[in-house]
Amino acid sequence: MELKLPRHALNASSQAARVPLGTRDLELVAAIQDGLPLCPRPYAAVGRRLGMTEAEVMDRLAALQRQGVIHRLGVIVRHRALGYRANAMVVWDVPDEEVGELGRLFAQQPFITLCYRRPRRGRAWPYNLFCMIHGRDRAEVRRRLGDMIRTLGLEDLPHAVLFSRRCFKQCGARYLPTEPAPAGTRHGHARTG
Repeated sequence: MELKLPRHALNASSQAARVPLGTRDLELVAAIQDGLPLCPRPYAAVGRRLGMTEAEVMDRLAALQRQGVIHRLGVIVRHRALGYRANAMVVWDVPDEEVGELGRLFAQQPFITLCYRRPRRGRAWPYNLFCMIHGRDRAEVRRRLGDMIRTLGLEDLPHAVLFSRRCFKQCGARYLPTEPAPAGTRHGHARTG
């Protein structure tokens, strides 16, 4: 069997858009693509559903990551359901040689949920370090940002605060169709010659 991956799901080191997968790997990918169970041992729960041990699930997922089939596993926090109504992406113009260290410092802050480096886009967009701050309201987000700026001595570092106006549905990468594939197709992709 082959799994046709969307381009954005491929690891940067992957050269091919088709990765051969066995039936068990396809079942595992299908079992986790909508999220892991919310329980103390989610890999054990997935394993029970598939007739695998917790260790087998973890080993297979690690192998799929090494192969570039799964780029990464991450958490999607539904912050609004938890009472956090304000969120802001804070973008920073950081000297390139300082991005790594500053990113690590940002990631240590308990109120920062995402922190990553992005390429600059000329004079119109000079920002290369992004972090997300959630709060119950905008004042709380601004207060947390101000505290972090003072604590880390970032008063002279150019940045912009971009508050979200709308909430979009978040989901992880989709590798397999969730509905049965139409007749004459395999894994949602038309068969050819």
